[in-house]
Amino acid sequence: MFCNFARLYCCINYERTRVTIKIMRKFTVNLAIVVAVATLLFSCAGLGQITKSGDPELIYSTALKLYNAEKWNRASDMFDACSGYYIGSEREDSIAFFSARSKFKHRDYHEASVGFDEFRKKFGRSQFIEDAEAMYAMCEYYLAPEPTRDQTLTAKAIVSLSTFIERYPESTRVEAFQEIIEELKGRLHDRSFLNAYTYFKIEKYKSAVVAFKNALKEFDNTAHREEIMYYIVVSNYRLAHHSVFEKQADRYMA
Repeated sequence: MFCNFARLYCCINYERTRVTIKIMRKFTVNLAIVVAVATLLFSCAGLGQITKSGDPELIYSTALKLYNAEKWNRASDMFDACSGYYIGSEREDSIAFFSARSKFKHRDYHEASVGFDEFRKKFGRSQFIEDAEAMYAMCEYYLAPEPTRDQTLTAKAIVSLSTFIERYPESTRVEAFQEIIEELKGRLHDRSFLNAYTYFKIEKYKSAVVAFKNALKEFDNTAHREEIMYYIVVSNYRLAHHSVFEKQADRYMA
């Protein structure tokens, strides 16, 4: 009987211990979440107070600390907050540059592009000008869409990258930029092919022939050359096949 009692006591004690451990684990997780949220709220509130302090040196030094800590979005906000205080000073260009670069690192390529574009127009003699123009070109690259969409931005990116290569032919970035340009040209080729193929798919064969020939004329080194030649032949055949009898002979010979 003593053994049974001892066994029962051990089971009850074990269950209590297990429940206690569960509770402690849950408490630890909840505490960690509370601490994380509190830290986030405190840091945001702290940055807000710094921004409103009116102390440009404090705002600038905080921006640098956030930048070095790779807190890109907050760093950008802080650089923007102190930029007005340093207009006309020696720090004006560096603040503008690091603000735009923070946006770039945060992958806000549209805003970064705007920032770098303004920078290169205003600070043409800055020590950061080459980096600014390189990152401006890269922003245009990242903003360029896939071939299924309008390629206006792709063409713009090619111009920006080519302009950088012309201005800085000795730059270590030249080789990488040349490869990117070839990639972007490939998107233009793909888009041209897809436009023509759309006409073929909806059985507008006359328009397809014109579009395929234009694609070859515009991009004679396209990777789609063999496909384009094939679809020109097929489009001409189908155009003739579906024509009225009087036009078939001429179109089969085309």
